[in-house]
Formats: sequence, C-alpha cells, structure tokens
Amino acid sequence: MKFAKWHGLGNHHLVVERSEWPLAITPDRARRILDPNVGVGGDGILEVSTEDDGTPRMTVWNTDGSQAENCGNGIRIVARHLQDTGRLPADGRILTGGGPVGVRVLGDGRVEVRMGRARFPSGEAREALAVDGRPVALAEISMGNPHAVIEHDDPDAVVRELGPAIEVAPRFPDRTNVEFVRRDGPSELTMRVWERGVGETLACGTGACAAAVAGVRLSGLESPVTVHLLGGDLLIAVDDDLEVTMTGPAEEIYRGELSPELARALEVLS
Repeated sequence: MKFAKWHGLGNHHLVVERSEWPLAITPDRARRILDPNVGVGGDGILEVSTEDDGTPRMTVWNTDGSQAENCGNGIRIVARHLQDTGRLPADGRILTGGGPVGVRVLGDGRVEVRMGRARFPSGEAREALAVDGRPVALAEISMGNPHAVIEHDDPDAVVRELGPAIEVAPRFPDRTNVEFVRRDGPSELTMRVWERGVGETLACGTGACAAAVAGVRLSGLESPVTVHLLGGDLLIAVDDDLEVTMTGPAEEIYRGELSPELARALEVLS
C-alpha cells in the first residue's frame, strides 16, 4: 500500500492511488492512517482516481475521517503528482467534490489553479455572530466548500480561541472553515486558519481564496492579493465575476509504503 507525502506551504498530505490500494479508504481507516502516533500522520489524504472518460478526480479525507469538497493546497499537490506520473490532462482539468478546476504547472514548482467562481451564499455583506458571548462579524463565502472570513487585528491571538467554536456554530449545520485576516496593504493580507475537520494548519488554499474574495469585495483590496500564511504566501486573483485563480507551490517530501502491521490493522476497520 504505497503513498507519497507532499506539502503545500506546510499543509501536508498523503497522496494515494485508488487503483493501487487493496483496501477502500473509509472514515475509520483515514483517521488511523492520519494519526501521527499510530499511523503516518498528515493533514489529509488526497485519493486520486480516474473517471471512465479519463478525467482525474481528487477526493479529500480529513484527519477526523470526514471528506472535504475541495482543498486548494491539495489540488496543487495532485496537479504536480499527475504531471510527474504523465497523467495530467492537456486541458489541466481535475474533478473535485466542489466541482472541476483547471490547473497549469509552472516551471518553478508552483501551480496555477483556476478555482472557479466564489459565492456569497448569504449575500455580499458581513453578518453578526455571537461566539462564546463575544460578537464577531463574518463574511460567509463558498469556494465549493464553506468559509467564514473574519477581520481581526491579531489573527494569531484568536485562531485557536474562536476557530473551534465558529466551526461548529449552529449557524453552520455542516460546519465551516474559519479564516482570521488582517489587512496589511492595498493588495496584502495576513491570514490564520482553523480548518473544518482538521484544526489549525499552516496554510489553506481555499481559505486564502475566500479571504481574498472578501477583501476585494468588502474591504476594497486590489486584485491580485498576496495572502501571508504561516507556511508561506499564496497569490490570489479575483476578477469582476468572482472567478478566482490561485498560484502557489507544491513539493514532494518522501514516498513510502504502509507496514504489514498497519495494513492488517486497517483490514479490521470498517
């Protein structure tokens, strides 16, 4: 049961080929594999499969066993993985649970991703939300997956304090990713993220897209926006129709194979 370990700005994932794994990935198995103490560890599993027409698909498994509709850092990783294995389509089209995206692998280890159109499900405005008795103003944005973007002068100070409560707030019955952002210039943001089903991570690609969309539409930022994350920077372009393009790196760390002991342990899990 082979895998490759990759990261995008420190957001680290296992890449596995569905056709090469004798066991289907399930929530219980994903939790065990991603457990850093008794498994391989990671922020997620990127399961690569191929549709009947030859189009590749990325399925994202979180550390809690849930699936995410999309993963911005993950799609860059999968794009480079497909290119390295000679299977990246000429049109760069990859399917995700949040819809198709288009990728272009650049020559410097970076990947440009056409992420699709962002949406404001509740309208282009911020709304008030009480969290643990404290008021916050958030913008709800969908990048195929849900995001709550909150402006704050010190994102580091609140991401672990408010992120968990906002993720599971009744306002979001399917939970949400939470981004705390600070404007640093006319085209610049600092962002910290609490990811749904994972917790705080060094980077979130779809979260950076959502933060840039909120910044452009609600705070007057100029596109493209440089988003500073703990793991590094992403460049996010937002056009007038809310079509979003993300550019950032992806890097392979190592390749490995699950031990026979871990494989046997996975067999008994449903």
